[in-house]
Formats: sequence, structure tokens, C-alpha cells
Amino acid sequence: MSTVVPISPDEAAGLADEFESRPAEDLVRWTAERFGDRAVLTCSWQKQSSVLVHMLSEVAPGLRVVEFDTGLLFPETYDTRKRLIERYPIKFERIEPELTVEGQAAAHGDRLWERDPDACCGMRKVAPLEQALRGMDAWITGIRREQSTTRQNARKIEVDDRRGVVKVQPLADWTSRDVWRYIWRHGIPYNTLHDHGYPSIGCVPCTTSVNGTHADERAGRWRGTGKIECGLHGR
Repeated sequence: MSTVVPISPDEAAGLADEFESRPAEDLVRWTAERFGDRAVLTCSWQKQSSVLVHMLSEVAPGLRVVEFDTGLLFPETYDTRKRLIERYPIKFERIEPELTVEGQAAAHGDRLWERDPDACCGMRKVAPLEQALRGMDAWITGIRREQSTTRQNARKIEVDDRRGVVKVQPLADWTSRDVWRYIWRHGIPYNTLHDHGYPSIGCVPCTTSVNGTHADERAGRWRGTGKIECGLHGR
């Protein structure tokens, strides 16, 4: 990754103010024009990913797109990936953890996600992200303020000092209803687990249905552990 962030915090704050009231597509287009091949979108194959992949296909189809396959994703998630890849003329890059699930069990014990979920996420998500961001100046994510209290102050453009990149969040001000309206308007493939009580979708062992019983979209992740972030977006 870059050791020097390509824009200053002051410039990032000014840009965030500028783009706050502008359409998400404008920010995606600006990112592609400003950073070119040093910008990357990371995909989790949740509904936000579907929206951003569609936007990229229209305004910046050449932008780098990376997915992280933890080896523990739902069948519906893999199906969503397949449908999006079939529909959109975008080159998707897959990054996998250094260890397979079986290799991780052999090295660190079975079901590490139950005993030490932070360590499991570190190997299966955070390390692949570090790999994806090497040489990058900008990182596009699907974070939305409405998702949880840990994300409620997210700005559309931020400086991620820890990783040395500009973090671009075109959907930061979108509600879940905004996301669904966009998906339905454009007929975009999406993860069908969202229709069955899964507002947020991660790995099979660490994701449960909440059936609309929680306002926090991420309530079904790492349920009962006190953990609410995998480490990709923590500070």
C-alpha cells in the first residue's frame, strides 16, 4: 500500500462536503477520473455491492473490482457473484486467504471463528484486503451510515491513515430503502438472503437471520459475541 495518503485530510473533508448532496454516480466517476488504475472497489456481494457494480458498469467499467472469498460464504452469495459477473462487462479479481479453511483448522484449531473471531477475520478478510490495497490510492466501499452506530458518521470521502488510501463511500447517505429502489428500478441481481431476514451477510458460521427484529442492520453478524465489525472498516 501507499505510505503517503494521496490527498490531505483537509482536501478530503472539502471534497466530502462537495459530494454530500451529489449523486453517487458522480463520486464513482470522479474517483475513476482522479485515481484511474490506482482505485479499487471491494465487493462483499451484499445489496450495496450489486448497486456499486451496476454503477461502475455505467460510469467507470474499467475500474478494478476485487472480491474476497473467505471459503465460508453462503451458496446464495456465490450465486449472486455468478449472476453479477454474467451480466456486467467488468473484470472481477478474486483474492483468497493464504490458508484454506482446512489449513486454518490444522494450524490454529477447528472453528476458530467461535473461539477467536477477530483472528479468523484477520486471516480471512483483513489480510486479503491489505493485499488488494497494495499500490492503490483509493478504496471504494459500500458503507452506509444507516447500517450501524459504528458507521453513522461515515463521510463520502475520508482519509484512511492506517492503510494510506482515500476511502470513497458513494452510498454513505443512502438508506436501505434507497438501495432497494435502485435495485428494483434497474433490475439488478442481488443476494436473495436479503429476502429471508438477512440485512447484512458475511460468512456462514457468523451470520444469522434477524427477521426484521433489529433496527441495526448488522445485528445478525457475530451474534452474542459483542463483535460488530470484521476489521475491514475499523479504525
